[in-house]
Amino acid sequence: MAERAASRTAVLVCQARAVGDGRLGVGRFSDPLAIELLREPEIPPVTLARSGVAPSSFGDRVEFELLTTTTDILVTRTVAIDDAVREKGNPQLVILGAGLDARAWRMPELAGVRVFEVDHPASQAEKRERLGERAPIAEVRFVPVDFAHDELGTTLAEHGHDETVPTTWIWEGVVPYLSPDEVTATVIEVAKRSAPGSRLLVSYPTPSPLSATVGRRMLGVLFRLAGRRSPLAGEPWRSAWTPEQMRDLLVEHGFYVVSDVDQLTIGEELGLGIRRKSAVGRGQVAVADRG
Repeated sequence: MAERAASRTAVLVCQARAVGDGRLGVGRFSDPLAIELLREPEIPPVTLARSGVAPSSFGDRVEFELLTTTTDILVTRTVAIDDAVREKGNPQLVILGAGLDARAWRMPELAGVRVFEVDHPASQAEKRERLGERAPIAEVRFVPVDFAHDELGTTLAEHGHDETVPTTWIWEGVVPYLSPDEVTATVIEVAKRSAPGSRLLVSYPTPSPLSATVGRRMLGVLFRLAGRRSPLAGEPWRSAWTPEQMRDLLVEHGFYVVSDVDQLTIGEELGLGIRRKSAVGRGQVAVADRG
């Protein structure tokens, strides 16, 4: 992902969680803090999407469609990941590319858990500014990592991560922005610091007939026609994986796959009434454990 203060993608993800809170997957999905982490100019699109009424203005409609689709994607994968975190109950949780993630502030199950939020220093600085004085439920340690220069394992160790204790790793919404080699390198680093009983939760896109690159270019054209900047501009997708490829990668480095479910299936179980089924269905959530 783009390494800069508060990437527009991170804001879009936070907006989507705010749209879904109290409306979608009620009883399974909740993120009341999301709206509080947004700045004033970032809130009107959320209000519009929560209304469920598509606007007539072309520019607002483009934003509305992107945000509502992103909301379906975020709600489905968040439910799957949160359920897997609760089920495992490990004493350490590492969130790779944390962005504006609020789990350590909203999940009561994380009380007593040491949470390591890994992200670029500039992104973390803005997140902490947005958080203000809000106290987390968990013990949070911010781990600044510039992936172009810093070594993940070493930096985690410096911030108190114990490789002898089981860890749950959340790797959400990051894989498509990495090359296959970068994905492999990260799995290797995670495996090195995963004691028996550890769990890796990874969301990833599957290949599609219409490449993500082409789709994003088309979206960019729509935003330019509307006189607006796409939230996805400057963050090209670099990899997509079949479930077989992801399983082989994880197994090669000492994990076994407990489950790997497409997000459309999750959405149907939640009764979300997803409109853009192809976009949601291309996302997978894999749960892999270390024996």
